[in-house]
Amino acid sequence: MHARTFHDGAQDGLEALEPLDPEKIHTFSDLLEAMKKTAFGGRRVGEAFEVLKLMIEDPDCFVVLTLSGAMTIAKMGKIISMMIDHGMVQAIVSTGALIAHGLSEAVGQIHYKYRPTMNDVELFHKGYNRVYDTLEMELNLNHVEHVVGETLKRLDPAQPLSSELLTRELGKTLVEQYEGPAILKSAYLRQVPVYIPAFTDSELGLDVSIWAMSHRQTSRSQDISGEPATIWKGLQASCPPFNPFLDLNSYTGHLLAAKRLGIFTIGGGVPRNWAQQIPPYIEILNLRLGTNLPPPRFQYGVRICPEPDYWGGLSGCTYQEGVSWGKFIPPSEGGRYAEVLSDATVVWPLLMMGLLESQRAKSAPA
Repeated sequence: MHARTFHDGAQDGLEALEPLDPEKIHTFSDLLEAMKKTAFGGRRVGEAFEVLKLMIEDPDCFVVLTLSGAMTIAKMGKIISMMIDHGMVQAIVSTGALIAHGLSEAVGQIHYKYRPTMNDVELFHKGYNRVYDTLEMELNLNHVEHVVGETLKRLDPAQPLSSELLTRELGKTLVEQYEGPAILKSAYLRQVPVYIPAFTDSELGLDVSIWAMSHRQTSRSQDISGEPATIWKGLQASCPPFNPFLDLNSYTGHLLAAKRLGIFTIGGGVPRNWAQQIPPYIEILNLRLGTNLPPPRFQYGVRICPEPDYWGGLSGCTYQEGVSWGKFIPPSEGGRYAEVLSDATVVWPLLMMGLLESQRAKSAPA
């Protein structure tokens, strides 16, 4: 049996940890950098700040922000807008619900705290839609429909729609008709494309579908009386000219043109998977069509999501697992990744404050 040899971590090149000293912390950046030298969840937050800062400050990095969960109802909308305004992201992939609830806020509507003494039957009858501890009024969504309707009025009904086209035009409506900050307004002004891959799974998708039905009914004087099945059969013939492949190929073009890629993921779900699927898409294209396009793999990645990987879902999938799919550059070849298993409403504001401080420090006169 071999005798143990007792090493000092320094001789093996290990990184030393340091006590978090409150007396030495004066800014959010100080705090986040100090947390990197601690342990557990705090270290993960500090590492996320380091990687996020690297990707945002890399002038050749095209950063994709993917969004899921009720982040706009949770009042994170201005963080998203500011990330766009400060040039921190170059494309957004989101759930439709998150964008729709952000539109509600953008046109001046309010979300309210849920009062636990109110039950959900009462909430339904009063037109309150509950998202955990917060309420979205059904009346708010009627205002969203107004913005969608005003936007669709100026579009050719025969023109193929995509989520990128519609979100850009919604941003234009907000710029022209509404005051105050808004995600789609910032995206329109900064020319940041916004993609909604599961478009019909949202208030926006429902509004566009009903708009198409309304247009057909007006132009053809459709009878809307009779049995429900008969009515529906006539209405469903009025599908919007929506083509999701326009989104897929537009997004692919942006990634192929980039020198380096970074991804900042809030939550997971469809936005994360859709945003990460382009390298396999290009590899399959090369194999089947004989092209020789370089698969655009991500070099930086930061994920904030409470889901662990052992549930087996994509939301909890690690970046290391994504290397096996060819979606990410391996850490051994320069990939830089950080993952924080936490509620984004706790971690994201801290990271944002640190990033803003860093930007201000760089732009301040010497």
